[in-house]
Order: sequence, then structure tokens, then C-alpha cells
Amino acid sequence: MLQAVGGGAQLATNIAAGGEHSLFVKGDGSLWVMGWNQYGQLGDGTTNNADLPEQVVASNVTAVAAGYSQSLFLKNDGSLWGMGANYGEFGDGGTYNYTNLPEQTVPSNVTAIAEGTAHTLLLKNDGSLWAMGANNYGQLGDGTYNTTGVPEQIVASNVTAIAAGQWHSLFIKNDGSLWGMGWEEYGQLGTGTYGLPPLNYSTNRPAQIVSSNVTAIAGGIAHSLFLKSDGSLWAMGAGLDGQLGDGTYRQMINLPEMIVSSNVTAIAAGYNHSLFLKADGSLWGMGRNSEGELGDGTYNNTNRPEQIVASGVTAIAGGVGHSLFLKSDGSLWAMGWNQYGQLGDGTYNNTNRAEQIVAGPPGYNQISIQLLSGGDVGLSFVGIAGANYALDSTFSLSPANWMPLATNPAGSGGVLLFTNTPNPTTNNFWRIRSVPPAN
Repeated sequence: MLQAVGGGAQLATNIAAGGEHSLFVKGDGSLWVMGWNQYGQLGDGTTNNADLPEQVVASNVTAVAAGYSQSLFLKNDGSLWGMGANYGEFGDGGTYNYTNLPEQTVPSNVTAIAEGTAHTLLLKNDGSLWAMGANNYGQLGDGTYNTTGVPEQIVASNVTAIAAGQWHSLFIKNDGSLWGMGWEEYGQLGTGTYGLPPLNYSTNRPAQIVSSNVTAIAGGIAHSLFLKSDGSLWAMGAGLDGQLGDGTYRQMINLPEMIVSSNVTAIAAGYNHSLFLKADGSLWGMGRNSEGELGDGTYNNTNRPEQIVASGVTAIAGGVGHSLFLKSDGSLWAMGWNQYGQLGDGTYNNTNRAEQIVAGPPGYNQISIQLLSGGDVGLSFVGIAGANYALDSTFSLSPANWMPLATNPAGSGGVLLFTNTPNPTTNNFWRIRSVPPAN
């Protein structure tokens, strides 16, 4: 077993962008928040906005999700917690109330969460999909249009990923099929159907959109993105601001269309903009940019993907007019709308260039690991070029007794070549450890 570890100051590891607020988790499991707080969505016990990150939970947070005026997070015991406006999306049995402190709503077994404007999707560890909250367009997928404040099971098993748009929901099954339910006025479900007012077409039962090979999903206000296993990026739904990235500003498209043919590794959908990462760590964006949310130095919309950051980006999130991303050094960056302090830079000024909000720890770097084909020891390690790393081993984790085996600098390409290769016949566990530079 290989265990990747860090040291020193904590890296940012998980991010979410809501209506006008932002959340992030550090490597020690602490939860940090900033931005709009009218409904207590920051969970700090007040309804005051915050223009600098503030810690609201000290440890054990593993994932975050943000709606328009509410926030949800998971702890490492599988419990679900919520704060802010609650129209049933917390799943605590109550509706139309709010709380400015985190409250536990589901005690265990939750492994993933997704948040729309006022509805929640969650996965449990048995692969079942559950939903709660607003259901005005059938976005819960339970066959009704009734709001519920209690989690209800929608799919019994085999669900592997979830995403929520404003009033629509998406999920992937373990066969790679893509499914959706809810609002489809702009074709955002990609089923080939849409309706204009007063029809406002929607479906209140899960409908299959793509039969196989889907690996990731994201939902915006009225558009959807997904990735296939070949690294291709696909989009459907509203495109008036160019958020589909297909070179047009058309009102809608109701069938998936391929936007990028390969090398895309992650996606995020904001209100009316889209972000994606490529395999080289570059960040790309398209769509609305009136608040600077694309971070390209302008306030001009674009209907084609444009590169925003050349390399080193590891995670992305899109909100209503603002964007967040993490770099490989654990630093947090933000751009766009900042009227409520949601960028966390200590001001209430918008910015059309990415600015660093939280710095990564000096002398420590995250490491990506790839499993190579062939051989018993088929691992390659890629770090930050020129940084120092050590390989340690231990015979047990209860307790661990880490023994250093080697210290090596990463080469010019970041590739780590260790003089002592892990040997499964003599060592049970190994870890890669970043080493601070010598003083």
C-alpha cells in the first residue's frame, strides 16, 4: 500500500463555489468559508458577510457542496451537515427555515454530495442515490413535483457520481451510463426535448441520456457538461453566453455535442460559464465573463474554450459569477464577482485575473501517482521539478514505524527516480514524503 503524505502548513484540498459564497477544506480536515452570509450559509454563528477566509469546523471534513444560499459538507464518519437556507435540502425533516451553525442531518454512510439551487443529491456507500429539497421541476426524480425535507431513495444501487444544476440533476451509473431528471426548458438534460414557456418541459423520473463511457458530470444554471472515458468534453443546454464552448451564442441545444475531443480531465459548471482542466494541468474556460469569472483579464464573454492558466491546476469550482481553483502546491486561487467577499481577498472588489487567496506551504508539494502497465512495481511518481522527496517504508500501520529509504530531487520534468524501489516481500507500506529545502 502506498500512502502519500505532506507536512508543515496544510494544503487546500477541496473547494466549492455557491451563489455568492465559497468553501474550502484544508489537508487537516478544517472547513473554511467566505462571502455572502445572509442566511447563515457560512455557518459561523452570524449572518455577517466575510471577505477573508474564516474557519468554521476544525477537523474531519472531507467534502463540500454549495447551493445558492446554503452549504453542505461531509465528515469522515459519513455524516452530512448543513448550514444556511433550508427548503428541505438539508434532509432534516424541516422546511423553510435557516441555521447559521452547522447541523447534522444524516448521521452516516454518505460518500458524496451535490447541491442545486435548493435541492440536494447524495450517494451512500452502497451506491444508492438519495434526494431531498425543492422539486418544482421534478429534479428529485421521485415521480412527483412535491418538495420533501426527508431524504428519499431514488436509485437503489450502482450510482457512482452525481451533479446538480439549478433545477436539474445528473448521475452516472457504474456501467458509464448518464442519467438526468428535472428542468429541461433549455435542453440541459440532453434527451432531445425541450420546451419554451409556458410548457417548461421537465421530467420527474430519471431518463437515460448516454448509454456508456461517461466518467464525470457538472451542472450549471441551465447547461450541463460531461466527460467520456476518452477524455472528450461534451455539453448541452443553454448557450446564450457561450458557456457550451461550441463557437455559437445560440439559445439552447437539446442533444450532447462534443466540444473538445481529448485530454480533458475535470469539469466545473458555474452559473453561465464553464471551466475544465486538461491532462497537462492547464485551466480553460468559456461563457459569461461579465464579472471576470473566466480570469482572462477581460470582461468579455467567449464562445470558444480559452486557456486561463498554463499548468499546475488540480481542481476547479464555478459559482454565480466567480471561480475557484487549486494548484498542485496546495494554493487556492479565485477570480470574478466579489460583492460579498466571496473571493476571500479582504476586499469587495471584482477581479478579472486569478489571484492567490491561500498560499501553499513552502517547501512542500503535492504528488501525483500513476499506475503503469506491466511489472509488479508499476508506479511512477511525479512531483514539482527541483523539489526534494523521500521514500519511507514501514512493516505496519498499527503503529507505523516509518524508516527513510532515500531522498531524491525531482528532475526537470518533475519525475522522481528513487534509488530504493519498494519491495513487497520485505516492506508492507510505503509513503512519498516531501522534504523541505536545506536552510
